[in-house]
Amino acid sequence: METALTRLVGVRHPIVQTGMGWVAGPRLVSAAANAGALGILASATMTLDQLRGAIREAGSRTDAPFGVNLRADAGDAGDRVRLIIDEGVRVASFALAPSRELIAELKEAGVVVIPSVGARRHAEKVAAWGADAVVVQGGEGGGHTGEVATSVLLPQVVDAVRIPVVAAGGFFDGRGLVAALAYGAAGVAMGTRFLLTSDSTVPDAVKARYLAASVRDVTVTTAVDGLPHRMLRTDLVESLERSGRTRALAHAVRRAAGFRKLSGLTWRRMVRDGLALKHGKELSWSQVLLAANTPMLLRSAMVDGRTDLGVMASGQVAGVIDDLPSCAELVERIMTEAEEVRGRLTAVR
Repeated sequence: METALTRLVGVRHPIVQTGMGWVAGPRLVSAAANAGALGILASATMTLDQLRGAIREAGSRTDAPFGVNLRADAGDAGDRVRLIIDEGVRVASFALAPSRELIAELKEAGVVVIPSVGARRHAEKVAAWGADAVVVQGGEGGGHTGEVATSVLLPQVVDAVRIPVVAAGGFFDGRGLVAALAYGAAGVAMGTRFLLTSDSTVPDAVKARYLAASVRDVTVTTAVDGLPHRMLRTDLVESLERSGRTRALAHAVRRAAGFRKLSGLTWRRMVRDGLALKHGKELSWSQVLLAANTPMLLRSAMVDGRTDLGVMASGQVAGVIDDLPSCAELVERIMTEAEEVRGRLTAVR
């Protein structure tokens, strides 16, 4: 199925596996790429050396194009951009809108730039700055999310920009892909659905929690880092929501120290990144400090398998997923179903 997205990045199918921290490593990314989708490495939880190693490992596992997701507000974003240019990465995606200068540097090197946005105005801004495409995530998506549903946000963005738009938030099958294409999107991006594959390195016990969840078990909370964050509702999440500010801050300091040691960042650098996070948002300094919870809480679940000590970012689609196919099986199933749905629609006409 050829679309503006497949032509832009050189993949066989208009499907993107999103860059999920602690989840989207070389194994998952290369499996998605080999299946014909666009795999995206998550780099925010990696040091520069770890990122270089992950890029090379993914490249050794696949000859297909793949990308790297970057935090545009990170203090070393420029170093990471130069690294992916040097390593010949095909696509740079961003969790936040990159600067005009970063976009220009990447495009000059021939790297495709695809920021993720949650609002029409943000899509218009990055399009004006030269982004090649944009991923637009509605409120159904996992992790940090907005309030506007994909079915409302997507057509707004498609009508507002003249670059390929990839739809995210609530997609897991071929019917959703056809629906996104009908809205004018060039493809779909999926996180939770790729997390729940046999190629994902997430521990089996954690996958079991996702598979057991109903739609009502997926919630949005600000208790983890002060920003709306969609995840599975667990005893830990409920405990964080009940905790007083002093207790929450004490936990945040300990986790921030743990992340600093793991990531190799200095306290000065973490403060600088905190300032970038605070910029443009009505966050108190306590909320900025609480943001240090997120990497370590996610790692506890996604790497260590401690569902009692970690949080599990999740799209609402977790409530309708009940199996763990390989990436190849998943992508083939989605594309087969999409063609069948398109055929039925054509027959009706």
